[in-house]
Amino acid sequence: MTPRRVVIVSRIFAPEPAAASFRLRALARGLTEQGAQVRVLTTRPPAGTEIEPEPYPVRRWPVLRDRFDYVRGIVQYLSFDVPVFFRLLLTRADLVVSEPPPTTGMAVLAASALRGRPYVWYAPDIWTTAAEKMDVSPLVKRAMRVMETLAARRAAGVLTVSEAMGRELQSVTGVAWEKVLVAENGIDTDVFRPDGPVADPGAPYFVYAGSMSEWQGADVFVRALPRVLRAHPDAQLRFFGRGSDIDRVEEIAARTAPGHVVFEGLRPAAETAEWTRGAVAALGAVLPNIGYDFTKPTKIYAAAACGTPVVYAGTGVAAELVEDNGLGAAVDHDADAVAEAMIAALDRRRDPALAEENDRLRRRRADWAARNASLAASGRLAAGWLLQGFPD
Repeated sequence: MTPRRVVIVSRIFAPEPAAASFRLRALARGLTEQGAQVRVLTTRPPAGTEIEPEPYPVRRWPVLRDRFDYVRGIVQYLSFDVPVFFRLLLTRADLVVSEPPPTTGMAVLAASALRGRPYVWYAPDIWTTAAEKMDVSPLVKRAMRVMETLAARRAAGVLTVSEAMGRELQSVTGVAWEKVLVAENGIDTDVFRPDGPVADPGAPYFVYAGSMSEWQGADVFVRALPRVLRAHPDAQLRFFGRGSDIDRVEEIAARTAPGHVVFEGLRPAAETAEWTRGAVAALGAVLPNIGYDFTKPTKIYAAAACGTPVVYAGTGVAAELVEDNGLGAAVDHDADAVAEAMIAALDRRRDPALAEENDRLRRRRADWAARNASLAASGRLAAGWLLQGFPD
């Protein structure tokens, strides 16, 4: 039987460091392993990014990026969506998989309708829910809600990363649950693993690795730091990544903990893993009660895969994930509560009597991640569903 032709459409793809990049690469590899002919239509990554060869063609072209080198904003989205619409019209495919934003969903929907072929909407989050915390006009928010609803409802199938996320998508867009597959999020456990190089800046540090957006409230860790420093004056906080909230976080850091907060920018996954292995704890947060309590940040999986404990600030399924599986501490999204958890992690790290217990817990977290957070396994699951559900 001729392998199915699957095209993946996304404004972001590996090696650009982001959860979507590596999740989609896992899907592409899973499809290839199962005999599909895969092609990826994506953007050229930021200058200086080393592109690794893939076992399938990846077509890249330049797009507009914001000052943080993200493809973020309506104009930036359209600089990808308009060309990809015409490319899709000229591309042979049996199935198209579309990653958000909703504007890309509209381009894929229109091209798929004209070519008479199905597409799948891959929904790792709910864009219009996140937009409620962003400084954009109500008209834009309403337009994004309409586009996201159409993209989900018109899709032949919908992929999502957790049951809670899928149920939220169903609530927001009205998509039928029967056409949803949950392929749990995860991390590349070949890169994020307990053994390997360990960063050592000469002082104990915490790592925040990932996006800093308005709905995450990463500043809570910076606001907690003065209290942490009273107990551990040499502690550091290191941010890896960028995001729309970074200017505010940097301003708070310069004002409240000068010299103790380092913004590393984007780094390759292997380098981020080195810093995560050596951290006292990895940090993650989502602002509670804004409609995003159903997310499971990949920061949690990355830390667990390295054996590193997590300090998570927030509520919902991510907090439950941390607590139920012994991955660290889940606390309120409050600077005092976060400071207490950070101090406790530092105390534990520096107590010689707990060294053996700490090693045992590190192995236990890494073992849990290997069993439950393999991105490769998730990609294979999603690939199998696509190929079985959408035959030639």
